Amino acid sequence: MPNSEIVGKRIKELRESKKYSQETLANMIGTATSTISMYESGERIPRDEIKVKIATALGKSVNYIFYKE
Repeated sequence: MPNSEIVGKRIKELRESKKYSQETLANMIGTATSTISMYESGERIPRDEIKVKIATALGKSVNYIFYKE
């Protein structure tokens, strides 16, 4: 099970490195900006199909973002 705080921090760092706003990432994966905020704050972990969309949008593997220690 991924640590939601670590995953959230990783998503935020990757998003910012791409110069994407939360709104841009949300639009890319078909979700709400508030959902991206919850992922980044560690309040939620995305479902598997959303993990794939996030990884694709950020140019990293699902394993790197969600399961790397």
